[in-house]
Amino acid sequence: MTAGIAPDLDYASYFLGPSAFLTLHRSVLHSICGAATTNCALAALFCVLDKKWPSRKPTKNQAAPLTFAPAFAVCAVGAIGHQLLDLASGEGIQLLWPFRVHWSRWNLAPAFDPWILILLVGALLIPQLFRLISEEVAGRRKGTTGSSTALAAILILVTYFGARACLHGRAVEILLSREYHGHEPVSAGAFPSSSNPFTWRGVVSTDNTLEELNVNLSPGVDFNPDCSQTHYKPGESPALETGEKTDTAQKFLKYAQFPLASVARRENAYRFALRDLSFPAGDDSLANMIVLVDLISNPQIIREEIRYASSGEN
Repeated sequence: MTAGIAPDLDYASYFLGPSAFLTLHRSVLHSICGAATTNCALAALFCVLDKKWPSRKPTKNQAAPLTFAPAFAVCAVGAIGHQLLDLASGEGIQLLWPFRVHWSRWNLAPAFDPWILILLVGALLIPQLFRLISEEVAGRRKGTTGSSTALAAILILVTYFGARACLHGRAVEILLSREYHGHEPVSAGAFPSSSNPFTWRGVVSTDNTLEELNVNLSPGVDFNPDCSQTHYKPGESPALETGEKTDTAQKFLKYAQFPLASVARRENAYRFALRDLSFPAGDDSLANMIVLVDLISNPQIIREEIRYASSGEN
């Protein structure tokens, strides 16, 4: 349990500001290198604790002293489970940090999926309920089947995510098969918009627009590409070119899935803004960020920063 929770300690980078959060969150402790280091430390810690406070109560099947190898294996299982669940969400993780900046994500389920919680709680409680019923009816106590229950829970979760993956692929296929206001799609993404696995939020990139619309895969529901919300990509300009070349924008572009830039005139200056359309409007999660670059007409950069989208652009 400790190893499964430990990767989220990199949330502490929030206190260092949005730029540090983008760099360190889901990177330092979520990467293969970071997870391996954390697991080694935890395994060693629990081995020390086991030697310092051994069990004083004699039992029939006395456990052997804890050694590093099995402790590390258990920690690795917890860390891998955490990473797989984070890969399933749209935020993703940097598995190869610090050697390579690359975000891996599957976009299969929302960051908090109540179905996963229900499945896990059900796998924990239902066998206990049947055991109690069996004791009442048969009048004898049977051994617990913890390993069987755990295996069943894993198989159910694998089946659930497999179904999610099929639905995600179907949503992307539908998005790529249509035209949008006369424009052919270049790329498309489908994002889980709710706990309903049949409802996806689609984003389609064309030659000069980004189209945003919902995809409902429920039986009997038609897909209408004409109801998409159109976001126009900005035309070429010195302010746009300068803003995109800043270190801040380049860092953000490695993270964003569907970046959308805009340039606004402000008296003698320009404001370049960059956001990720994979996050819906109004999303106030910490993972949703924007880049702001203020320039004067030379163009010369006055200020550049990364902000949480919830703080606005003012």
